[in-house]
Amino acid sequence: MVEGAATERARARVVEIDADEAGQRIDNFLIAKLKGVPRSRVYRILRRGEVRVNRGRVAASYKLQAGDAVRIPPLRVDERASPATGSSLPARLERSIIYEDETLLVLDKPSGVAAHGGSGIALGAIEALRAARPGAPFLELVHRLDRETSGCLMVAKKRSALRELHAQLRAHAIDKRYLLLVHAVWRGGGRRVDLALARDQLRGGERLVRVAPDGQPASTSFTPLERFANASLLRARPLSGRTHQIRVHAAALGHAIAGDEKYGDAEFNRALRAHGLRRLFLHAAELRLQLPGGAPLRVEAPLPTELVQVLDELRGAVAV
Repeated sequence: MVEGAATERARARVVEIDADEAGQRIDNFLIAKLKGVPRSRVYRILRRGEVRVNRGRVAASYKLQAGDAVRIPPLRVDERASPATGSSLPARLERSIIYEDETLLVLDKPSGVAAHGGSGIALGAIEALRAARPGAPFLELVHRLDRETSGCLMVAKKRSALRELHAQLRAHAIDKRYLLLVHAVWRGGGRRVDLALARDQLRGGERLVRVAPDGQPASTSFTPLERFANASLLRARPLSGRTHQIRVHAAALGHAIAGDEKYGDAEFNRALRAHGLRRLFLHAAELRLQLPGGAPLRVEAPLPTELVQVLDELRGAVAV
């Protein structure tokens, strides 16, 4: 250890799993508990059997049960190595909270911030939020947003809330509404798209999604809100939860989302940059759901200023 480094030694301890913690994987449990410890190290101590559940070795995929006794080995954590050290993101996300109660909080996630770390991203929204709240006993993502997408992102504060909200997602009972600017003038009214999607893993780890008859079923509802010379503002409601669903479905209709470097139209993107667009024009604007306990909740994230300015530019332009 470098002399003077800000370090701490965690004592070996045994944690008993309660009903609220039951049902989650041991790796996710440890990542949440061992703040500042790299994921790679968490998986290493699991592989080596240094973590024990009821005095036995377990795989990373083991799902905890109420009453399990989890032994967490002594660890030395270099606080300087934490990606949150010196970052402004934890404080920024605290200021971005648009709803919070004892079971749930909703962030207005900025574009450019990943929902979670990994694949070369050291610090995502959930890691930054945990760094901002080191005493929080439980913080877990309820769902994901693409890194480039801004808007409503749900974080559960209790395991029981996470389970209930996941059940609502599986039942398609959470109404998620997005705003997006797309290429070309939308003709007619609202439209539902039912196109199955498959994921491809490309060289370098980049993930792309394509329309494929043998893929996973996916449905999206699109509603036109405003039309411009060569662009349209739409509202989208994903009726399933596939990766990049809105982006791929919009592109399949010939209405690629503005600023989309993966599935978009390069010429259209260049034209929109002249109007000030520097990001993907996709924003998770609204959530409607039932809170754990049954009360209805509606949360709205306003369209970011930089996207409002793009729309104002288009309204004043003769052509895109």
